[in-house]
Amino acid sequence: MSFIDAIGQHHVAAPQARIVSLVPSITELLCDLGLAGQIVGRTGFCIHPAEVVQAIPKIGGTKDVNLDKIRKLAPTHLVVNIDENEKPTVDALAAFVPHIVVTHPNQPYDNVALARLMGGIFCAEERAQAWCAAFEDEYQALRAERAAAPARPQTMLYCIWQDPWMSVSRDTYIANMLAEIGWQVPDLGADRYPRFAWTPELLAAIDGVLLSSEPYRFTEAHCDALERQIGKPVLLVDGEMMSWYGSRSLQGLRYLRQLAQR
Repeated sequence: MSFIDAIGQHHVAAPQARIVSLVPSITELLCDLGLAGQIVGRTGFCIHPAEVVQAIPKIGGTKDVNLDKIRKLAPTHLVVNIDENEKPTVDALAAFVPHIVVTHPNQPYDNVALARLMGGIFCAEERAQAWCAAFEDEYQALRAERAAAPARPQTMLYCIWQDPWMSVSRDTYIANMLAEIGWQVPDLGADRYPRFAWTPELLAAIDGVLLSSEPYRFTEAHCDALERQIGKPVLLVDGEMMSWYGSRSLQGLRYLRQLAQR
């Protein structure tokens, strides 16, 4: 039996895999599937679950990996993501890592396929199935709650950086998470993570602003200052809940329900 990743590559089950993960959220998922003992390398941003990943060697960041460190770890599998990792780096690693597993969850429900892919390749099907069942329950609860009390559609500008100010396009995981509660992001052009300016036209097109706690560390102080500046509601949101797929998406669905109530 083979399992197909985000770019159509087929992978067979590998019970003795030695895994390097360059994706923080998937490192957490692999640990929750009982595979921590097979993860031989992780990025410095792979911080969950903290008590488990401390024992796993760091190999750099998501984009500035140390090729020599990874080579010495002799992994059989490398887990990467289209948004988070750069293709030239992955191509360089493919020269000596036999199996590259490419992921690209872009909507909340894609987490089910992601868990099944990880569980299938790394022989943790039972735990993956249990996780998928828990996700299905949370997802259906969110959908039912929204159907019972439909909210007015709102356009919310989701900010991930300042100096320069940056947001997300509608074709991103974050935007699709927001869509689950009837919120959309403004169209800021063709870039996936566009830069923008606080123009009168933009302000007229949005109902409010969401400042994410990551990758930029926005705080409540930023929210207060920006709200006074633009005259629109500004909320601080937990970036992990909104952008980490895999394990954290379970909490993310619950967080969405709370966000809609706010």
